[in-house]
Amino acid sequence: MKIIDVVLSKSYTGFYFDDQQAIKKGAKTDGFIYVGETKTPGFSKIRIPGEAISVQLVLEDGLVAVGDCAAVQYSGTGGRDPLFLADEFIPFIEKNLKPMLIGEDVSNFRELAEKYDHLTIDGKRLHTAIRYGITQALLNATSLVKRLTMAEVIREEYNIDDKNYEAVDVFTQSGDDRYTNADKMIIKEVEVLPHALINHVETKLGLNGELLVNYLKYLSKRVLQIRSREDYNPIFHIDVYGTIGIIFDNDPRKIVDYFKVLEDAAKPFKLRIEGPVDDGTREGTMIALRDITALCDKEGVNVEVVADEWCNNLEDIKYFADNKAGHMLQIKTPDLGGVNNTVEAIIYCNDKNIGAYCGGTCNETNISCATTTNIAIGAKAVQILAKPGMGVDEAIMLVKNEMNRVLALANRRGK
Repeated sequence: MKIIDVVLSKSYTGFYFDDQQAIKKGAKTDGFIYVGETKTPGFSKIRIPGEAISVQLVLEDGLVAVGDCAAVQYSGTGGRDPLFLADEFIPFIEKNLKPMLIGEDVSNFRELAEKYDHLTIDGKRLHTAIRYGITQALLNATSLVKRLTMAEVIREEYNIDDKNYEAVDVFTQSGDDRYTNADKMIIKEVEVLPHALINHVETKLGLNGELLVNYLKYLSKRVLQIRSREDYNPIFHIDVYGTIGIIFDNDPRKIVDYFKVLEDAAKPFKLRIEGPVDDGTREGTMIALRDITALCDKEGVNVEVVADEWCNNLEDIKYFADNKAGHMLQIKTPDLGGVNNTVEAIIYCNDKNIGAYCGGTCNETNISCATTTNIAIGAKAVQILAKPGMGVDEAIMLVKNEMNRVLALANRRGK
């Protein structure tokens, strides 16, 4: 089955693009906006509406496959590709990629996805967002041709010999509203919560880490207080953006001793800490996470370390997994480019007995969310991020509903 046309349109994401450099350099909030000078190329203001490009592949039989080119909230920083604006990149896709895509046979996904993920134009690889969206559309196209869910296509083409499709734990992010939004998560019984956005030492972590300890005690008490059934036992997953490393000078011994305090505060619930250290380099961050992970294991500390920063692309993920730099790795789906890389990253982590967290960003779309949910199921991730947006309810709805539809269909066929 071949592509006969490619239709592009501007789309909106579930959140915003934020100029991280400006924020780190002291930009102040004013309501929901930031006030100050922009620092990252491409930003007209520090916070601007998130944009995406919908790629619709029209097939010979009239069916249409869809993928969304989307990029993370903090685009243009940390070695990432530039800010992704639809009006700038639609003409590029029209000129350079549409003629190539027309006539392509979408009967199989993997080889075609790898072709476009590795494609260079004028000596440069495509923007990660473009690779992300085009490969989503290709996966959707193959699923239409094969009359299978995208999760089933992944199982078939990556030789995952398992006919049983199971739910993946959903991890929901609270943003700064870590109390009311935590209540929403508990009421809806999400498996992993609340993220909590602990990104500032003085106001969120505490100069000695005491604010996070108190928050975990509150969270544990709150779950026990308002849960509807006694066997609802969520995992606590807190993203600390390197702030623990800041107060403890990135010292593994001090950090693990602090983890013991956090473990006690979270009881009776299991605890994951994402990004405890970020020393500003890939190598330094990897070594710190490796040593913290090893020390937790040696001393029986029941806190799982989750890698995030500097673990961005497929090469990074393999490097961190090989060195056991974390019990779990976030696979930040837009940063990997082609969704074929997300599949390979999950499989690689599973092979290394490292938890595969199929993540992403609040700044995605309903289409990219549905695609990566299928991939998480098909490749057998440990958990998936509820996305897009920061409202909690909408993201839970999108991920859970897509997951349940896929499980119902795929398992019906497997009987």
